[in-house]
Amino acid sequence: MSDSLLQPVGEDALLTATRAIVDADLKRLTVEIDLEGTYPEAVLRNLGGVGAFAQHLPAVRADGAGDLGLAIKAMAGVSHECLSTGFCMWCQDTVGWYLQNAEGSAIRDLWLPKIATAEVLGGTGMSNTMKAFAEIEPLRLKGQRVDGGYVVNGSLPWVSNLGDDHVFGTLFALDGEGDRTVMALVDCASEGFSLRQSAHFTALEGTRTFACIFENVFVPDAMIIDHDGKGFLRRARAGLVLLQFGMGVGNIQSCIDMSREVEPLLGHVNRYLDDRPDQLQQELDDAVEAVLALAEDPFETSDEFFREILELRLAAGELAIRASQSAMLHTGAKGYLRSAPAQRKLRESYFIAIVTPAIKHLRKELEVLAAAA
Repeated sequence: MSDSLLQPVGEDALLTATRAIVDADLKRLTVEIDLEGTYPEAVLRNLGGVGAFAQHLPAVRADGAGDLGLAIKAMAGVSHECLSTGFCMWCQDTVGWYLQNAEGSAIRDLWLPKIATAEVLGGTGMSNTMKAFAEIEPLRLKGQRVDGGYVVNGSLPWVSNLGDDHVFGTLFALDGEGDRTVMALVDCASEGFSLRQSAHFTALEGTRTFACIFENVFVPDAMIIDHDGKGFLRRARAGLVLLQFGMGVGNIQSCIDMSREVEPLLGHVNRYLDDRPDQLQQELDDAVEAVLALAEDPFETSDEFFREILELRLAAGELAIRASQSAMLHTGAKGYLRSAPAQRKLRESYFIAIVTPAIKHLRKELEVLAAAA
């Protein structure tokens, strides 16, 4: 991979470059992305070009280091403007994280530089996996061992940031082999694989979210991330969930900023509302400090460490709903217009609360961890 190693980008330089892309490329598209479902592909490619998807990937950086906190901050800067684009960033960051945590170096060396630079875009088909391991639903993909790889059948209802030339990470069970699972990188151009537009959403419509249909799809050994899916998920789970905070932080901060913007005009009456901007800001600042501290060690695998992450993730989902409702009430009737940011942020915040792991999923996981302690 030596020829593909990327020079590290300083925090100030990366966040400045990210803001420039938001200002020049994204802001003019935000309403179109929200209301018409436009996919922000050019924005994602540009973000890859400035290094936004490479900071948390030691294997692709010339210094061999990783800064998951900086990846979270870059995603927050984009999510502050548009959560659809922020969510696509999370998908891209996460498929890179899967490759970073791959069992062997061959798949990592081949694919990680392409993902880190957004030469190839990709998604994460792990919602079903996380729910299955939490005993919420069964695994939807089944594989059989064949010469040189696996044949996979089944379907995933919703996977995002996809297209015919995209890839995504997912996990499948092996028929007749107990609870053994395999983690793989799937090429959307594979024979027998198809994408279907099965639903339209009230928010996050611009995220290229499809149903993924596997009909005797051959997944070669070269595309296997780990032959032990359970072991892989334990290694990768902390970073996977920590990265989601980029979406939540951006959404919450934008709601707080929106409430503050109307203070000169409406502060005299908004003072009667609950969840005032300063109160929410303090809660957000405390959460961000805790998240960035945990992000310094994303390869930690202990249950206690993961419990702390889940508690913060739960708090972020709840805070996003409170902050967006506050922004709606603070901005009043103007926030209720079809193109108004406040009502969009409200719809986006519920995505933060229901995207896997959802609030109810988090509470279930925390109960199980508490019982096992």
